[in-house]
Amino acid sequence: MHKNIKIDIHHITRVEGHGNVVIDIKKGVIKELKLEIVESPRFYEAMLRGRKYDEAQHIMSRICGICAVSHTSASLKAIEDALGITISKQALLLRKLAFHGETIQSHILHLYFLVLPDYFKVGSVVPLAATHPDAVKQGLRLKKLANEICEIVAGRHIHPISLFPGGVAHLPKVSELKELRKKLEDSFKDLEATLELFKTFKPIEYSRQREYLSLKQDGEFAFYDGNMVSNLKYTTKPKDYRKLLKESIVPHSVAKHAVSKKGTFMVGAIARTCNNFKQLSPKAKTTAKELGLTPSCYNPFMNNAAQLVESFHCTEDAIKIIDRLLSNGLKKEELKKPKKFGTGVGIVEAPRGALYHEYTIDKNGIVTDANCIIPTAQNLRIIEEDMRGFVPTIMDKPKDEIVRNIETLVRAYDPCISCSTHIMDVRFV
Repeated sequence: MHKNIKIDIHHITRVEGHGNVVIDIKKGVIKELKLEIVESPRFYEAMLRGRKYDEAQHIMSRICGICAVSHTSASLKAIEDALGITISKQALLLRKLAFHGETIQSHILHLYFLVLPDYFKVGSVVPLAATHPDAVKQGLRLKKLANEICEIVAGRHIHPISLFPGGVAHLPKVSELKELRKKLEDSFKDLEATLELFKTFKPIEYSRQREYLSLKQDGEFAFYDGNMVSNLKYTTKPKDYRKLLKESIVPHSVAKHAVSKKGTFMVGAIARTCNNFKQLSPKAKTTAKELGLTPSCYNPFMNNAAQLVESFHCTEDAIKIIDRLLSNGLKKEELKKPKKFGTGVGIVEAPRGALYHEYTIDKNGIVTDANCIIPTAQNLRIIEEDMRGFVPTIMDKPKDEIVRNIETLVRAYDPCISCSTHIMDVRFV
């Protein structure tokens, strides 16, 4: 169809931060297509320089109120790598438990409060509170429980305080863990109801082969540790991440774009599930089957399904971690001290994908250099490429439907542009 269309979406709604989409089509040919990131630069790497190493995780958690545990964890891993610190098994289990809490709350927030309105063709979750109150209450219950996990283990969810260089500075009570375990078991009712709800929605069909990058570790579905792996069959160790990723500045975005050694790639829930499918928990594998998610799925809209699959996995694994902690017996531990000073790298799988922190710490314990690569920045290039491939398949639709489909595609990636939600004003020029 040889039509002329000019679209300016300013801003994309139901994403964290400010992002615009500009598309200019003349006689059926895309002449211009941009995902503009217009947030002001925040200079966290510069802010960290000159600060003491044990302040770093508290500063860097402020990058994101939703992924505060992820940024804290990546920061701690970079610090501990630089200082030659190996934390105890108990501390590692507690950190992984907090990580599961964050992953569940972030996925549930996205699925219920940002994605669900797309399926019901409403502008926000507010109308759904009246028309589908049970569904909204399910989402609220699941998110509340996930926040409780972070609060019990990390002191609070937003900007955790007990996760500290050398270990964990506060132990949860046995009674708290037992109560949390029961609540997690009970939460499967809401998760199953969520699965039944999302099974009624048909994902938009669009598929294009792509590279998936994620952590991978023997023995478990990797969120906290491992090497970076690609579905194109190569592996990169954390210390070599600069050989894997190349960042560049693009004129229309204050956020950098990134490519791997093979080119454009994708990170996030679908990358993790496809790369680590065999390591999913039993309920997560069943969920994947019922939602039609396979290890060779290349439909970005299925990232939403992958988030629900991971929510099941994290819930099951959180119960296992609590059982191990209770079986081993909680023991008060001293924080491990630095053995050296130098440069360290910390990589974790934040809800939206691989997150990199690298610090150099001098002999006085002062951070002299820092580098961070955020998941959404890694996905910006492939979001644009997906829009370029997807838009021609929907050009026969009315303009308002084209806009809605474009926004749905961007939202499927769950982009965290800053950490806020804005109202959208769509203008046709």
